[in-house]
This record gives sequence, C-alpha cells and structure tokens, in this order.
Amino acid sequence: MNTPLSCFKAYDVRGRVPDVLNASLAHALGRAVVEVLGARHVVLGRDARLSGPDLRDALAGGLRQAGASVTDIGLCGTEEIYYAAANKPFDAGVMITGSHNPADENGFKLVRGGAIPVSGDSGLFALRDRVAALLADDARPPAGDAARPALHEDSFRAEYMRWLLDYSGAGQSASAPGHRPIKIVADAGNGCAGLVLQELVKDLPFDFTCLHMEPDGSFPNGVPNPLLPERRAATAAVVRKAGADMGIAWDGDFDRCFFYDGDGNFIEGYYCIGLLAQELLRRAPGGKVVHDTRVYWNTREVVLAAGGRPVMGKTGHAFMKERMRAEDAVYGGEMSAHHYFRDFAYCDSGMLPWLLTAALLHRTGRPLAELVAERTDAYPCSGEINRRVQDAPALMRLARDHYAPQAIHEDSIDGVNLEFTDWRFNLRMSNTEPLLRLNVETRGNRPLLEDKTAELLRLLEERGGAVPA
Repeated sequence: MNTPLSCFKAYDVRGRVPDVLNASLAHALGRAVVEVLGARHVVLGRDARLSGPDLRDALAGGLRQAGASVTDIGLCGTEEIYYAAANKPFDAGVMITGSHNPADENGFKLVRGGAIPVSGDSGLFALRDRVAALLADDARPPAGDAARPALHEDSFRAEYMRWLLDYSGAGQSASAPGHRPIKIVADAGNGCAGLVLQELVKDLPFDFTCLHMEPDGSFPNGVPNPLLPERRAATAAVVRKAGADMGIAWDGDFDRCFFYDGDGNFIEGYYCIGLLAQELLRRAPGGKVVHDTRVYWNTREVVLAAGGRPVMGKTGHAFMKERMRAEDAVYGGEMSAHHYFRDFAYCDSGMLPWLLTAALLHRTGRPLAELVAERTDAYPCSGEINRRVQDAPALMRLARDHYAPQAIHEDSIDGVNLEFTDWRFNLRMSNTEPLLRLNVETRGNRPLLEDKTAELLRLLEERGGAVPA
C-alpha cells in the first residue's frame, strides 16, 4: 500500500481506491479522530461513489473501537454534514466524498463540532501521523460489536431543507408584476444533489427541468465536474432547448454549484461572487465580504458600491472560513465556486447560491445574463489556467522577477500578486497537486487580457517547462 502521507492534503484526505485509500486506512482514521480530536459522538455521511459503503463501514468501525458513538446520515452532501455538526451535539463530522475527482477516487472531509474545519494546521496532519503509526502497527480490529458504542442511522434533511428555504426566501418568492415564473435547468450529475433537489422543487415557485437526478457512483454521464469544459455541453444544450432563464450544475457532493445563463453560456464563479455579495449586503448593510486573491477587482468594486467592506482572504476553504470568523463577515466567495455564509456556520454551500440567485431573478424579472453582462465586460478574466510543473517555486520567482519592476502594487498573501494600471495577475501553487494556477484580469480590455495571458503562459512554458494539466 502507498504511504498514507500521500493522501493527506492541505484541507482533506483523498486518493485512489484501493491503492491509496482503503478500509485499513479508513479504520485507522476513525481511531485517530477519537484519539487526536477527542471526539465522542461523530456524524458520518457519504456521496454516491461505489467505494463509499466499504469506507463508511471501516471508518465507523474505527470510531467505535476507539470509544465514539456514530450517527450515519447515509447518502448526502457535504453541507448536510456541516449542518449536522453546527446544529446538533456532535464533536466531529466526517464526509466520505471524492467530490469532482475521477470515479475510482474517494476521500474524507472532516470538521469539529460547530462545523469548524480540520485542516493541515488545525489537526489534519496530527491525524495523518497517528494514522501512519496505526498502520505501521498493523492493528487489527477485534471481532464483535458488543462492547462498542452504538451506531445509529438518522436524517436531518427535512429541517436542513426548511432552513434553506427560509433563509433564501426562495419558497416565498413572488414574480415581478407581469413576469412569468422563471425556468431552471438543474443537472445533478448523478451525484447527491438530486436527493435534496427532488424535495426542494416541491416548495419552489419555479419551472424545473431536472437532469441526472439519481445518485449513481458509476457516473454514467461522466464525473460531475462542471469546471471541465467538456462536462458543460450537455447541460448548456438543455438550457437552450428548454428556453430556460438559468442553468445549474453541481459537483458530486454539491458543496459547489455552477451557473449557465439563458443562452447556455457558462458563467465564471468570479462574477457570481459580486451578485451574491449584493444580495447578502441587502440583508446586512455595511457588512464585510471576504474574497480570495486570484481575481477581485470586480468583487471589490461591487461590494463598495453596495455599501459593504471587502476583505482579502487566502485561497482555500479553511483559510476563508478562518478569516470570515475573524472579521464576522456576512459572506465569502472564491472564484472556484465556493460560497460561504455567516449564517451557515461560515461554511460553504452549493444550495444557497442558486436559491438566492433564483429568488433574485424571480423578484426582479431580469435574466441572469443581464445581471452579469455589465460586470464581465467591466472586468474580463482568463478563468483559472492550470499548468503542470516540476519546480513551482522556481517558476513563481521567475514570473515575479520578470514582471515586478513594472508593477504598481505587489502582495504575497497567496502566491505572486502583481497589479498594473490596466491589468493584474495571480500565480499560485496548488495546495493539493503539482500545479501552478494562473489567473489574469483587466479593466475592460479583452485584447489586453488575451495578450497578457498568452505572454505569461509563454514565459512559463518556454523558460520553465510548464505543460498543460
């Protein structure tokens, strides 16, 4: 078996099954959660992946062997674990999910009570070390369950969905005078979003066309990852055919949602941050909004115009949540389509963003394309471009030294951030893969965007050996 060190990433645990993740590692992780985090009552959930039940059984066995009682909520989304950990008397929550990764991979996302994330600097690496020690000892679980704490099955979905509807206001939305109910195409991608969506639609005043609702870990229609351009075409085609006002798609554990306008155009997550920031600031005037470092000119302008206060945070869910708690920010957004809400224990949700957006469209009668078109023209961006590299730090130094002399502003909060009069870029290392991630934006100048993006990529490829990921 490969070393477990390879599957413990900055924010979670993930890898291929069974050569990296298997029942032995899952059992050891369960023991470590009790021994390292002191958890006595743990809630578990899993996505639709075929390896999920075996990993769940082993994880629960390790938890119970170490003395913790376990509540299993079954097939669910990551945010359902967040909801349970934030609102019920659990000491920890573990979601078994591979999210948007290939079907033969899986993983674990962990939180403490209150849905506080467990990341590399807050316990995850201590868990890694304990798991490594347990695996080295080749500890075998004793037979029989008689002396172990209980394993319960439960569900909190009904109250979680009621909270979603109440908070978003979507269930009480009223159409603007003279406007029809909006049409929505919703693609669950055979992940777990369909489990919640099929219940939510009963209480929503929208016209839905739903695709791939049945959870199926074989992913017959492709792994749900709308960030891949090749995974967008089917959803976009149905949006156009249905004459929909908006399309939505999710990843496998639906902690992220992705938007399409009525013409089937994929909307970069960057522009959704500004849209949601306006909606949250309407509810909490003067509030703070945390954004990540990759692209932010549009977000800052929109937040300031709405009377809010923009705050820069480091990319990554643990960093964003920590900064939001420190600032008591009402909302936080990353261009990767992670959206965080103070009233959801500062956690990310893939359901709240589309519910809030649908309520906004329903209320105003304005199409989504119209709501974002002005912002995409004002601040065009490259979208995140990934390059596989051998020496990421060296390439970052190369880019920084090449461009810094002409920059009017520089910071190093998260990678290389250089700002010029009419354009800026962020170049950062992935926290989880041997990749460099590049983002470029300009002030209303698409030709400049294309020129500078191509120029940066040439530098990385010709002088640093970077290759497309």
